[in-house]
Amino acid sequence: MTTTSDSSRASAQVVADELATEQLHVDRVYTELAKASERAKLVAAEGMARGRTERTGEARDEEMTGLFERDALVFHAARRQHALDTQYEGLVFGRLDLEHPAAPSSEQPPTPVTEREVRYIGRLGIRDEHYEPLVMDWRAPAAAPFYRATPVEPMGVLRRRVLRCRGPQVIGIEDDLMVADPPEDLVVVGDGALMAALTRSRGAQMRDIVATIQRHQDEAIRAPARGVTEITGGPGTGKTVVALHRAAYLLYSDRRRYESGGILVVGPSGAYTAYIERVLPSLGEDSVSLRALGDLVDAVTTERHDGPATAAIKGSLRIREVLARAARDLVPGAPQELRVFVGGYAVRLDSAVLDRVRAQALRQHPRNLAGPAVTALLAEAAYRAVHPSEREDFLARFSDHNDVEAFLAAWWPQVDPREVLLWLADADRMQRYAAGVLSATEADLVRASLQVALETGTWSISDVPLVDDLAARVGAVQEVAPEERGFYEIEELETLAQAAMPEVYRSVDVAPQSERISADPRERLLAGTIGRVPEYAHVLVDEAQDLSPMQWQLLGRRGRYASWTVVGDAAQSSWPDPVEAAAARAQAWGGQAYRRFHMTTNYRNAREIFHYAAQMIRRFVPDADIPDAVRESGAVPVEGSLGDDVVGSVAAAVEGLAAQVEGTIAVITSDRYAVQLGELAGRLGLVDTGVAERVRVIDPLSTKGLEYDATVVVDPDEITASCAGGVRTLYVVLTRAAHRMVVLR
Repeated sequence: MTTTSDSSRASAQVVADELATEQLHVDRVYTELAKASERAKLVAAEGMARGRTERTGEARDEEMTGLFERDALVFHAARRQHALDTQYEGLVFGRLDLEHPAAPSSEQPPTPVTEREVRYIGRLGIRDEHYEPLVMDWRAPAAAPFYRATPVEPMGVLRRRVLRCRGPQVIGIEDDLMVADPPEDLVVVGDGALMAALTRSRGAQMRDIVATIQRHQDEAIRAPARGVTEITGGPGTGKTVVALHRAAYLLYSDRRRYESGGILVVGPSGAYTAYIERVLPSLGEDSVSLRALGDLVDAVTTERHDGPATAAIKGSLRIREVLARAARDLVPGAPQELRVFVGGYAVRLDSAVLDRVRAQALRQHPRNLAGPAVTALLAEAAYRAVHPSEREDFLARFSDHNDVEAFLAAWWPQVDPREVLLWLADADRMQRYAAGVLSATEADLVRASLQVALETGTWSISDVPLVDDLAARVGAVQEVAPEERGFYEIEELETLAQAAMPEVYRSVDVAPQSERISADPRERLLAGTIGRVPEYAHVLVDEAQDLSPMQWQLLGRRGRYASWTVVGDAAQSSWPDPVEAAAARAQAWGGQAYRRFHMTTNYRNAREIFHYAAQMIRRFVPDADIPDAVRESGAVPVEGSLGDDVVGSVAAAVEGLAAQVEGTIAVITSDRYAVQLGELAGRLGLVDTGVAERVRVIDPLSTKGLEYDATVVVDPDEITASCAGGVRTLYVVLTRAAHRMVVLR
């Protein structure tokens, strides 16, 4: 915070002079930025010219070298050009005035001599034509004092200045003084950059805090890359944005490792990923994969939540035994015996023999990779059944027999793991799979939820880790190239397979995806292809307190060799069994070195709003981590009645808030009122279309990780009763507003 008296504050003329001084430097930076952009274009043009060079008569390896050089030049030029283009806005945001001991000379004076240094800090490094730095990248070690210096430990810093820019125009400056007795020529302007930033309106997307990072936040951002870094703290403490800045820092500090291996950022919802998606590009990084919990498996995308009881069953590790039994089972309608005539021998393998073959194959291979092993095991079983004189000849004839191939197409087809999960919607199968694992009530809840999936054509978020678990068990669907066969042989095989099991044969028929898009809910559930599991060099998990053990297992498969950044607050948890989740989390981390950073200051909520939320959560969670709110607005939360006209009551609250704040307003409601409040935009549009454009109607769980200028909380008791997490989810809801909040009971 700025420590300056009224007498030391700059006059209007001095402020204008300081702005002009900073504008001169910023103009110079943008001039060099334009030159750098031109150089990047020239490099790209040179690379393309190399690709067009005639290489007649040269060796092929020389030609390939030239093409490689072309691709490398064009790639790096395009990458540099992209960085220059995306960092245009707010490129220079900070300045450090430092004082160092002067270099010793032959004529050393009796008193110490110091020299002044000025460093400008920005979103990426820019140098002049003499290769002298005009701006230092905020992630560079030399920029660390901008975030680490304090009056107690100034690190040589006299003054830290934050520049507010609109495009290339400097529109404001805010200073923090680091020494008690500054030089007389050092001007101090403003009341502190942090408080100025906190009072600004929120937008539809999260802003970076690169200009206002505090010392304790910077320590977490620049923590060692290896192992697990956990960032904890109550609502509004900046955990999310600190973690995102850490991702940008890791890419800067070890680009080869983290750009080639990839960084996965996982958030609770699509609304969250949309909210944070501009932060990393604004920091000079766009090579990070942002995924919501409903998007972590290829070909599965969902925002639908199960009810709390169903989600708890699907999230517990108990469900893995149910899935394991399903993955080992026969496909629906599979033949119970094999009858075939091979080399003059009548072969009959009954269900008991087939079960032994299936069990042996699955002990050694994932289901979809076991085809060759199954064929070999069936051939051996057939040989033992009839004992022909020529063993090798019989085995070869059996394996190549058309009737055997048709049987295998029906008995051992490639199985989509999503199809296996849908088997649990069948009452008889679910009863067998759940026996001794789930109670009858629990089994019915899971089965009913999958019936909903079949009716709506949508998975739930809790289904995603189940699909991933089954994909690990059965393996990826193998696309086998068709063998060359005569027309009549192909026709005969198709006829035999369809006769043996028409529904399975249809399910493995591969057609272009455009031809398979259908209004049928089942086909929508099975659209696309689940590929191999991607693995990342770093995994960043936000709202980690909400993850179920099954979700931790899913992430563990993607982070086997990764370092981790994990962000959370136990008091905001919607997962009911933290002990089981902690064990699954530790397994996902793999015993790596662990460090923890705790954030204690609430920068988001006005003190009046957070006091209201803190009073509520302390009644139910006495040991909740309660941070200190640093800003007062003078406006306490307003309580009102929802009344019979729900839309009218909410519209009136929104209109009142719209007159008080300039940014976004969230109406947070449970499913009970969601349909009614779908009419809210129309009601607001009758009054002021500008208001309607600033309003978002959102469910409680989707607000995690988000913030708004103002909120209208609709029926908090219903939110507590209907949402996973109960009062902890209500605590999340009550801490989303930065400036104003209305609670309608």
